[in-house]
Amino acid sequence: MNSSKTSGLARWLLSIGLLALLSGCNLTVLDPKGQIGIAQKELLIICTALMLLVVVPVIIMTFVFAWKYRESNTEAEYLPNWSHSTKIEAVVWAVPCVIIVFLAILTWKSSHALDPYKPLESSVKPVTIQAISMDWKWLFIYPEEGVATINEIAFPVDTPVNFQITSDTVMNAFFIPQLGSMIYSMAGMETKLHLDAHEIGNYDGMSSHYSGGGFSGMSFVAKATSNEDYQAWLAKAKASPLQLNAEQYRDLSLLRNDKKAPVTYFSSVTPNLFTQVIHKYMSPTAKDREVALAMNTICRAGE
Repeated sequence: MNSSKTSGLARWLLSIGLLALLSGCNLTVLDPKGQIGIAQKELLIICTALMLLVVVPVIIMTFVFAWKYRESNTEAEYLPNWSHSTKIEAVVWAVPCVIIVFLAILTWKSSHALDPYKPLESSVKPVTIQAISMDWKWLFIYPEEGVATINEIAFPVDTPVNFQITSDTVMNAFFIPQLGSMIYSMAGMETKLHLDAHEIGNYDGMSSHYSGGGFSGMSFVAKATSNEDYQAWLAKAKASPLQLNAEQYRDLSLLRNDKKAPVTYFSSVTPNLFTQVIHKYMSPTAKDREVALAMNTICRAGE
């Protein structure tokens, strides 16, 4: 077998291998189950189609020109002194400019319409979930229900979910691909995200930002359920013997197991725990206050 045939066979086998790998991909972003995810999918498709208006003709013309002006085509028009065409210049500049203007308007409108801080319009009372990214797990607090979980959340279908998000470690990114937007969690800050689900089911959540050795285990399950199943889930959480007090939370924050943390339920939570986690990165500690006071005393003595 000559080298050209061997090279062709290798390319063919490589193509088959790549197709086999792609067959295992789960395109969850293109299979949204909430109003934010659906709107983002439509925006993605529209933007891709607009850009293909330029890309596809260029690809087609590349093959057409290569064929038409090949060396063996003696009938092709030969213009060695040609250098300008007003018609071509008009098309080359006008079409991209129109697309860019359209994309700019579309982006402006969608950025405001899909603002993650913007609450969803609904006659149904929303569910509030406070999410804290830790090393390496997600802690979820239900302030109105007084329960907490690790790596699992639940909420009724067709109900807005108001997420309040922060971090008790390095920066992470909260993301439920089938429901919508990704947003960062940062220590000493609170970010917000509003999502919902139109279909009952279990949706994969994750941290889409690398944060350390156990990052791959920072995944969780978002359960969209019926109202009856949601109440049963809350009852299960409230029946847990574990309580998330200050001591238990400190143990959680110090535990940095590289393996995925198991789903855990807490039947009660220390009031305002989420706010305390934020404030501990904003307010000076007692030691910091002592150092500042000592520095002020030294400065005054020098004066």
